[in-house]
Amino acid sequence: MPGTEDTRRDHRLLLVSVFASAAFAVVSCVWGVLSGSSMIVFDGLYSFASIGLSLLAVAALRVSRRGPDAAHPWGREEWEPVVVVVKALALGALSVYAVVGGITDLLAGGREVATGWALGYAVLATAGGVAVTLALRRGDGGLVRAEAAEWQGDTLLSVGVLVGFGLAAGLEAAGRADLAAYVDPGMVVLVSLLFLRVPAGLIVRAMREVLAMTPPEDTMSELQTAVDEVRDRYRMRESFLRASQVGSRVDVEIDYLVDDGSAVHTVADCDDVRADLHERLAVLGHERSVVVAFTTDRRWAQ
Repeated sequence: MPGTEDTRRDHRLLLVSVFASAAFAVVSCVWGVLSGSSMIVFDGLYSFASIGLSLLAVAALRVSRRGPDAAHPWGREEWEPVVVVVKALALGALSVYAVVGGITDLLAGGREVATGWALGYAVLATAGGVAVTLALRRGDGGLVRAEAAEWQGDTLLSVGVLVGFGLAAGLEAAGRADLAAYVDPGMVVLVSLLFLRVPAGLIVRAMREVLAMTPPEDTMSELQTAVDEVRDRYRMRESFLRASQVGSRVDVEIDYLVDDGSAVHTVADCDDVRADLHERLAVLGHERSVVVAFTTDRRWAQ
């Protein structure tokens, strides 16, 4: 089944994120201590936080795929956006903490760093971050997309580290080690502030799902096209579409207004419409909860 295969792929990709985060966490913390860089230590702490949050995402994915039951008649997909919110808040808090630490170092006169070691780490971290980000982008689930966004932010951070330590090396070569000492804490402040945009964006998107708001515009457009095509095929007067997205599930309610000119007169005709609509929606690839209703009175459809 395509849905099962997609779930297995997302599960594998989340585990890739977990193992990659573990490797980066250990390397970053050790490398940061050896080089004296608070920027690299921050990168390691970020990776450590990602390990726990990624494991939480794996657990949420397993729970959400258990399907509906008496307690959760529409499924458990709401766990997915909830976990995304938790991840984003944790990463945002870590970034704020780093900003405060960076400002403290700046006020204390900067921090001396072994720039050769730091440059080597920046190259390694950038290459690794790009590889993991591209791998995660093969997934379709909200949790995997959140992981990809998280790794993209970390990769951008690594690029900033690379540029910053290159600047520090240039200043040291020019005999301005006093100015070079401000580069590391300055990068911590700048990159952390920029990185706050990633968890902020994740929170906005996830809260739309927690609140069961309308799906993204492209999803709504696909749904509307399918609904309108079925309406026209069976000569129904109007169609009314309502939809919301929670995690990977899209809840859809469709009301069709029929009249004497419509090709829908019996319960069997209604079932034909439902079957046609189901086939069109299945092509879109979303896990769906679909309700289709028919009426001759417009007020019951609005």
